[in-house]
Amino acid sequence: MAQEQISIFDMFKIGIGPSSSHTLGPWRAAQRFVQVLKDQGVLAQVEQVNILLYGSLAKTGVGHGTDIAVLLGLSGDDPVTFDVHDVMPKVERIKTQKKLNLGAEQNIDFCYTENLLFLFDQSLPFHPNAVTFQAFLNDGKAISETYYSIGGGFVVQENDSESVLSEVDLTFPIDTAQELMVACMRTGLKISELVMENETAWRPEQETRQGVWKIFETIRDCIYKGCHTEGVLPGGLHVERRAAKLNKRMLKGRSYSDFDSWVEATRAGGRDFGYILDCVSCFALAVNEENASFGRVVTAPTNGAAGVIPAVLQYYIVFHDCYNEDKIIQFIATASEIGSIFKKGATISAAMGGCQAEIGVSSAMAAGALTECLGGSQRQVLMAAEIAMEHHLGLTCDPIGGLVQIPCIERNTMGAIKAITAAQLALQSNPDKAKVSLDAVVSTMWETAQDMNVKYKETADGGLAIKVSLSLPEC
Repeated sequence: MAQEQISIFDMFKIGIGPSSSHTLGPWRAAQRFVQVLKDQGVLAQVEQVNILLYGSLAKTGVGHGTDIAVLLGLSGDDPVTFDVHDVMPKVERIKTQKKLNLGAEQNIDFCYTENLLFLFDQSLPFHPNAVTFQAFLNDGKAISETYYSIGGGFVVQENDSESVLSEVDLTFPIDTAQELMVACMRTGLKISELVMENETAWRPEQETRQGVWKIFETIRDCIYKGCHTEGVLPGGLHVERRAAKLNKRMLKGRSYSDFDSWVEATRAGGRDFGYILDCVSCFALAVNEENASFGRVVTAPTNGAAGVIPAVLQYYIVFHDCYNEDKIIQFIATASEIGSIFKKGATISAAMGGCQAEIGVSSAMAAGALTECLGGSQRQVLMAAEIAMEHHLGLTCDPIGGLVQIPCIERNTMGAIKAITAAQLALQSNPDKAKVSLDAVVSTMWETAQDMNVKYKETADGGLAIKVSLSLPEC
C-alpha cells in the first residue's frame, strides 16, 4: 500500500450526500477536469463534453447521485458551499435546457442521455470507481482525463500514485498502529496530542483548531436538522424518515429552542439504558437521513458511514456532559488518526472492501476517540479500535436500489452502538493481555476485502440488494 501523509481534514471533509466515493469524489474529479481545461487555456474552445462512468460508479451511480455530482462539478459548483436546496433544481435545469455552463464560464450543449454514459459492463483495473471526462474543442482536438474515486472523497488521477498532501516533514510520521504506539510511548503524548503536533507541519495550531471546530459545527447542524425534519427520503424506495419522530418521543414535551438547549433537554431524560440506545440511534439516523437527502454532511470517513462518529460524539457530549471545545477537538483528532491507519493499511472504499471499509472503519474511529476522551490509555484506545473493527470484518455493501438508505442508514446505528461497547470493553480491560492487535485487524480487513466477491462491494448486485423487493418498506 502507498504511504500517505493524511491530515485531519482528509479524513473529515465537508460535503453533500449521499456518498463520499460516488458523490463527493466524482464531484471533485469534475472540478479537477475543469481546472485542467483552464490550466491549458482551452476552456473557451470546448464545444462538447462526454462523461463515462465505469464499474461501481455506473452500477449504483444514479442511486448515489454520481450523475448529479459530476454535472455540478463541471458547472463550477463546490460541495462545501453550494446551496443544498438547489441541487435537484439546478440538475433539472441542465437536463431540460440541455445546456451546461462549463466552469461557470463556457456554455455548451449537453444532453444527459447522450453525453453522460453509464458503462455498466466495463471496469478499469486500478479501482472500481472510475470516471473519464472527454472535452472536444472547436479546432478538432480532444482532451481526456480519467479519475478514480478511491473512498472518503479521495480522488486519484490515472497514472498518479495515491492522492496526498504536499510533502511536509511530519514530527511523527505514522503508518501503522505499532508506529503510533511507539511514538506515544517515547513522548508520553496522547494520540490526539500527537495528531495536533503533526498538523502544525501544514498550518498553525489555531488554524487547525478553527478548522476542526468548523467540522464539528457542520456535524452539529446536521444532527440537529436531521432530528427535526420529517418526510420521505428521495430515490423511489419511499423510506420514511424516523429521527424526528424518535426525537419527539424521547423528549416527551421538554422545551428547547436551539442546539444547546436541545442538548440539555436530551440530557434531562436520564440515563436509562433503553433511553441512551434510543438517543444514539436517533443521532445516527438523523445524520444519515440528511445524507440520503443530499444534505450537508461530514465524511467520517465516508458519507455512507457519516452517522457513526457524530452519534458517538453526540452521546459523549450529552451523557458525559462534555460540550467542550477542547474535548470535541480531542475526539475528532483521535478519530482521524485511527482512520488514517485503516486508509494506509487497507481501504475506506466500500467499492474495494465492502461495508467493513465504511461502517467498520468509522466504528473503530469512534471507539478509539471515545476511549481517549473517557481517560483511556493509548493502548486502550488502540484496543477499542481493534474490538470495533473485529466485529465488522466481512460486512458487505449491498444497497437496495443502489441507494444509501437500506440497509445503510440502520447500519450506522449499529456501528455507533458497537463503538460505545468497544470503548467500554477496552476501558475495563488490560490491553497487555489482548490477543489481537489493531495492525492484525487492519491486515485481516484488507485480505478480506481482496477475497470478497465483487457483487458484495457497492455494486447492488448481491446480498439484500437482490433479495429485497423495492416495494417492501424498510424494517
